[in-house]
Amino acid sequence: MEHITLLLGIVIVTALVFDFTNGFHDTANAMATTISTGALKPKVAVAMSAALNLVGAFLSVEVANTISKGLVDETGIRPEVIFAALVGAILWNLVTWLVGLPSSSSHALMGGLVGATIASAGVGAVHGDVLVGKVLLPAVVAPVVAGLAAMVATRLSYKLNSGAETNATKKGYRAGQIASAGLVSLAHGTNDAQKTMGIITLALVAGGAVAPDSDPPVWVILSAGIAIALGTYLGGWRIIRTMGKGLTDLQPQQGFAAQTSAATVILASSNLGFSLSTTHSVSGAVMGAGLGRKGGVVRWSTATRMAVAWVLTLPAAALVGALAEWVTGFGAWGTTLVAVFLVGSSFAIWRRSRHEVVDHTNVNDDEEPAGVVTQAIAAVAPPPVGTVTEGLTATIPAPVEAAVNQPAQSRVA
Repeated sequence: MEHITLLLGIVIVTALVFDFTNGFHDTANAMATTISTGALKPKVAVAMSAALNLVGAFLSVEVANTISKGLVDETGIRPEVIFAALVGAILWNLVTWLVGLPSSSSHALMGGLVGATIASAGVGAVHGDVLVGKVLLPAVVAPVVAGLAAMVATRLSYKLNSGAETNATKKGYRAGQIASAGLVSLAHGTNDAQKTMGIITLALVAGGAVAPDSDPPVWVILSAGIAIALGTYLGGWRIIRTMGKGLTDLQPQQGFAAQTSAATVILASSNLGFSLSTTHSVSGAVMGAGLGRKGGVVRWSTATRMAVAWVLTLPAAALVGALAEWVTGFGAWGTTLVAVFLVGSSFAIWRRSRHEVVDHTNVNDDEEPAGVVTQAIAAVAPPPVGTVTEGLTATIPAPVEAAVNQPAQSRVA
C-alpha cells in the first residue's frame, strides 16, 4: 500500500464515510419501486442491491478517472481540499436523507469538490468544460431521457398485455422487476462507487502517495465497493418511501419499465465516463412510468420538492465545502475544528431522525405530507356534510336523539 500520512488517512476514512452515506441515500434508486409493488420484501431487496453494488464497483473506472483526472487540476490540490469537499457532500446527504428527499449524492460530491477547490486555488483550478459536459449536462438530460423511455415502455407494456389475465401479468412483471432492479444496482455500483474511488485517488495524488494520472489502486476499488454496499444494505428507508410511494403509485408494469429505462441510461453514462446522478435518472423514470399508465398520476408537490433539492445540491455543497476549506487553512486546529463540526452535526441529524423512525416495517406506508397551502385551506374550509351531521348529532341530548330515531309508527301511536 502507498505511504499514507495521518492527514491522508483521515481524508480516506472520510471519503469512505461519504461512500457509506451514498449507499443508504441511493438504495431507493434501485429498490424503491420493487419494494413498493411487493416484488421483493424490503430486507431481501436491500441485501440484493448491496451485493450487486459491490460487483458493479469492479466493472469500470471511467467515472473515477473523470473525477480524479478531469474535473479539477489535481496538481494544485491539497488533501485538506478533498477533506473539505467531503464535509460538504456528507452533510448535504444527511440533511436530505433526514427529510426523505432523493437528492443527488454525486452532485453533492461534485459541488463540495468545486467549492473547496475554488476556495483553495481559484476558479482556474476547475475544468469548466468537464464540469458542464460530464456533470451539469447529464444532470439535465438524464431524467428527461429516462422519463420519456419509461413512459413509452409503460404504455407499450399495457398495450401488449391488454387482453391478458391481470394477476398473471402482474406476477410476470414482478419477476421482471427483480431482474431490472438488479440491473439498476449493478449500474449504481459502476457509477456511484467510482466517485469515491476517484476522490480517494485524487487525495492520494494530492498527498504524493501515487503519481498523477494514476488509475485507482485495487485496494481503493475494494474499499469503496464495500463501503457503498454496507450503506446500501442498511437501507435509506426514508428515501425509499418517498421514491416508492410519495412520487406516484406504481403497478408492476410501471416499476419494470422505470427500472429498465433508468438502468440503461446509467450504464450508458458510466461507459462514457459521465458523472451521472442515479437519483435523477431513476426519479425521471418513475415519473415517466407514472404518466405512462392511463389514469396514473404524479404527485407534483413531491416532485417539486425534489427538483428544488436538485437545484440546491451543487451550490449548497459547494458553499459548505468552501467554508470548510477556509477553516482548514488555519492549520491543524482548523482541520480538527471542521472534523468535530462534521461529527457533531452528523450525530445531531441522526438523533433528530429517531423522533420518527422509518424502517423496513413501515416503509410502504403512505406518506405524503400536506403542504403549507393545503393545510391553510383545510383550516378555513367548511367540513364535509357528513362531518357536520355527525357533529350535530353528538350534541343532541340522548332523550331527544332517541325520540328522533324512534320508528314513525311508534311516534304516531
